[in-house]
Amino acid sequence: MSSPEVPPSRMDTSGESLGDLVSELTGDLSKLMRQELELAKAEIRQEAVKAGKATGMLAAAGFAGYLTTVLLSLALVFALGAVMPLGWAALIVAALWGIAGAVLYTSGRARLRTVNPTPERTVETLKEDAEWAKHPTR
Repeated sequence: MSSPEVPPSRMDTSGESLGDLVSELTGDLSKLMRQELELAKAEIRQEAVKAGKATGMLAAAGFAGYLTTVLLSLALVFALGAVMPLGWAALIVAALWGIAGAVLYTSGRARLRTVNPTPERTVETLKEDAEWAKHPTR
């Protein structure tokens, strides 16, 4: 029996040593990792630009909503001014906004009081893990 022959495509015809091949492989992997990192940076940059534009649009929409509220309030003042003096009309609209602000403040404060900043489930799990570590056979 003769030893199996290595196909010509698998033979090392370049005469490079194993160390040279490992060095070349390491260099190629390093280059590949740098290229992947640059690609990731470019993608993140592109997504950040899109997010920035969307944030700007949302801010502009908020400002437009604010201006709408101001102008509608002025329109209400002038509408009420048709049946009473403008000073009283402005006072009524301001009182309406004050009431709305007070209601929003009290409901927001009540909701804020229900917020618990402690991660209860995580604390409980950590206590269980510590207990298990003390007595692993239980």
